[in-house]
Amino acid sequence: MANIGLFQTVAACRHFFQNKGFLETPTPPMVPHPGIETHLHPFQIKSVKEDKDLPFYLHTSPEFEMKGLLSEGLEKIYHLGYCFRDEPKSETHRPQFLMLEWYRACSHYHDILDDTLELIESVRHHLSKNNFSVYQNLSLKKYTVAQLFEEHVGFQPTDYFNSADFAKTIQKTHPNLLKEVDGKNLWPWEDYFFLLFLNLIEPQFKKGEIVVVDEFPAPLAALSTLHPENSKICQRFEVYLSGVELCNCFNELTNIEVQRERFQEEARKKENLYSYHLGEPKRLYEALEKGIPPSSGIALGIERLYMGLLKEDINPFFK
Repeated sequence: MANIGLFQTVAACRHFFQNKGFLETPTPPMVPHPGIETHLHPFQIKSVKEDKDLPFYLHTSPEFEMKGLLSEGLEKIYHLGYCFRDEPKSETHRPQFLMLEWYRACSHYHDILDDTLELIESVRHHLSKNNFSVYQNLSLKKYTVAQLFEEHVGFQPTDYFNSADFAKTIQKTHPNLLKEVDGKNLWPWEDYFFLLFLNLIEPQFKKGEIVVVDEFPAPLAALSTLHPENSKICQRFEVYLSGVELCNCFNELTNIEVQRERFQEEARKKENLYSYHLGEPKRLYEALEKGIPPSSGIALGIERLYMGLLKEDINPFFK
């Protein structure tokens, strides 16, 4: 049976961005480099005819191609289509899923937050008007990561940028989460962060509410800028809808030298953890060399948006 609600969500998103003057920019799903994040795994393209792997992947995000468009002078752009990540199915993920990604040139990342909150309300209203059982009033809560850690963890992750010190502090303060610390086989710093975040903070986010989490620690900067007044944090936010992560926004890093350093670090982690290497993201580097204006961008899961707005418990990932 067709998932009409999901189709209506897609239509509402397109209507929203057309009304705001954004240009829809379809991008190729088959790319030479799918993304730089350590823990995102792509599907590689194989030629059945020639029985060999090709140097192309299904994109995990249209980000690199869209940044190429920013370097060519486009200012307000969006992409809505399927992305692909080699991860197991769960209640909130499937290997191919609908993603909405949009960018604003010459813009601060909090402008994207305004877009996001307006979009959620616009889609909620559209679904309600079409007789879907959605929340009529979504409460909005805004926090920094520091505020959440102060309330639910009891110390700040930015005080422990050394993995060994971070692990020892967790073992001391939350031994139920980390009983032993092996100094010779430490996890990556971000794994300790998410051990705390996923177990102590994320469960506090409830159905029927929007939670904005801003100012992540600098080690999680990825493709975002550091805060100009505090280099321990980056200009990045995530939004949770009904307890599930909905989207991730960056104030975009446009300095190619800093980006090369970050990519090399991510590549080392990927090779150490997963024993493969994807090569350099040449499309991204080309865009940065050509020049991208100060910009902000975000990626949002369409199925999660639809699922988070519904009062009833429907999972569009398995329709």
